[in-house]
Amino acid sequence: MPDDAAAARAAAEEESAFSHSPVDPDTTAAYGDHPDQVIDFYAPRPGPHTASPAPLVVVLHGGAWRARYDRRHITPFAGHLARRGFAVANVEYRRGGLGGAEGAAADGTPPAGRWPDTFDDVAAALDALPALVRAALPQADPRRTVLTGHSAGGHLALWAAARHVLPADAPWRTDGPAPLRGVVALAPLADLEVAEKLGVCEHAALQLLGGQDGFASRRPYADPVLLLPTGIATTLVQGRADLVVPQQVAESYADAAAKAGETAGLTLLEDVGHFPLIDPAADACAVVAEEIAQLAW
Repeated sequence: MPDDAAAARAAAEEESAFSHSPVDPDTTAAYGDHPDQVIDFYAPRPGPHTASPAPLVVVLHGGAWRARYDRRHITPFAGHLARRGFAVANVEYRRGGLGGAEGAAADGTPPAGRWPDTFDDVAAALDALPALVRAALPQADPRRTVLTGHSAGGHLALWAAARHVLPADAPWRTDGPAPLRGVVALAPLADLEVAEKLGVCEHAALQLLGGQDGFASRRPYADPVLLLPTGIATTLVQGRADLVVPQQVAESYADAAAKAGETAGLTLLEDVGHFPLIDPAADACAVVAEEIAQLAW
């Protein structure tokens, strides 16, 4: 259990990250018929970092794949990236807890994720993105696309970049790697088995894959640590003081990448917890923007 000081710091970090007013997008486009199948687009703001055309950052939000957390909480981060000169696509997707209590934890915690809907949506969003970007963000350079995600969204970002190495019978498999400059995964649930052993987010990884009955059989289709190497430049950014997704999860992914013959960068930030990575008021968020810029350029 964390000590009182660590818990208090984590609570303060979360409060700061959620204290910002939501930032409305410049436009929103649908990639499907469901209300959650939408992408918000942010044009790059004029400033010292702005280039024409601008690199594109695709954002996948976190929240343990649960419906109570939607893309609105990460819009300040999306706005921050736009002010840094990036074109931004903030993706929404279907999450757990929308259809009753099936799969809920004993304490009533809503189930995490919807199998296979969550994965269907992320795959569909990425497939639709090139055409949507051309229409919504003519300032964007799709040749300089970086995929990023926080927490559960970090898992989805790593997974989306690995669709070309999914099992042959996976419905989301692509013929080749996505046209990405790289992935920056922020405190990601990058190894679902390690996350489950640690009980991350009230056993969200177990729920995402449908409970004990589906966990082992679905991991090869859903767990980024089993989808290596990808051949795509990947950086993980992780706070050492993260009490939500401990650094062991990111370290396990980086170790697995090395064993697969691939280098996954791992940036560990001292005295940083889970939420400063997406908090525009935190120094850690500037580190994240720089990691994205290094891959984008």
